[in-house]
Amino acid sequence: MPHSTPEESVAAIISTPVSDDRGQSLEAFKAKLRNAGLYQPASDGTAASHDDITLLRFLRARRYDVDKAQMQFSDTEAWRKQHNVDELFRTFEANEMESARKFYPRWTGRRDKTGLPVYVYRLASLDAPLRKELESVPSERRYQRIVALYEAMTRFVLPLCSHLSAPTPVSSVTTIIDLEQVSLLAMWSLRSHLQVASTMATANYPETLSTIAIVNSPSFFPTIWNWIKTWFDEGTRNKIHILGKDPGPTLRSLIDEKDIPQSYGGQLPWKFEDDPDLDDTIKKLICEMPQGPVLFVDGSTVKLLG
Repeated sequence: MPHSTPEESVAAIISTPVSDDRGQSLEAFKAKLRNAGLYQPASDGTAASHDDITLLRFLRARRYDVDKAQMQFSDTEAWRKQHNVDELFRTFEANEMESARKFYPRWTGRRDKTGLPVYVYRLASLDAPLRKELESVPSERRYQRIVALYEAMTRFVLPLCSHLSAPTPVSSVTTIIDLEQVSLLAMWSLRSHLQVASTMATANYPETLSTIAIVNSPSFFPTIWNWIKTWFDEGTRNKIHILGKDPGPTLRSLIDEKDIPQSYGGQLPWKFEDDPDLDDTIKKLICEMPQGPVLFVDGSTVKLLG
C-alpha cells in the first residue's frame, strides 16, 4: 500500500516552473492540437480555446509525450461533445448542484501551503439513508452530477486559487479522505459509485488530484485497497498516502493548522456537512461562496444560468 513521510508529501504538491524543454513540449502540443482542429490560439482580443494550465495537465498526465497527450485530449474533447458538458454545466439547476455536493469530496474553503484548495471526503457521512437517496437517482443523472461538480472545481475553484497564487498556477487539489467509522458493507455498496467517479476523472480531468491523504483507515483497508487501486493510473496511485489515526503532524506539514479541520488535528471548526468556510483572502475577493454553476474569470465571479 502507498505510504509517505511528511517531507515526501510536501514535495509531491509543490508546483515547479515550466522548464524550457517542457515549454517547448507545450508549444509542440498546441501546434499538433491546432492542426487537428482541437485548439485555437488567442487572437484579436479573443481568448485561446484552452488555457495553458489545462493543456499542461494533459501533458503531465502523459509525462510530456506529446502524441499520447494529444490522444487523451482528443478523447476528452469527444467525451465533452458526447455529454454536451458545457451546456450541461451552464444550465445545471443550482439547488440540485448544491444538494449533490453531500455525496462527493467537498471544498473546505481553505488552501494548503502552496495555494491548492483543500477538499475533504468523509465517507461515513454517506450513511444508509443517504446511500439510498443516491441509489434512487438514475445512473445517467448521477454521472451528470459528477461532471457538473468537476466543472465547478476546474472552472471556479481552481481559477480562483490560481488568481490568488499568481504567478504560480493552481491546477490540482489536496484531498483528505476520511474512512473513520466506515464499514466494509458501506464501502462495498459505494464501490460502483466511487469507481465511476474515479474513472471519469482520471480520463477527462487528468492531474487535478495532488496529494491524497487517507486518514482513519480501518483494519480492513488492505482488502478494499486491492480493488480501489485499479481505478487509478500509476501516477495517481503514487499520490495516495496513508496517514492512519493521527494525521495531524503530516497534515500540518502540508496545510497551515488554522486551515485544517479540527477533526484532523487543526483549528478549523468545519465539518463535512458544512459549506466552504472561506479564508479571509478569498472572502475579500468574492465575499461569499456562490451557488450553482459559476465561473471565475479575470478576477471575478461569472454567474451562469443555473
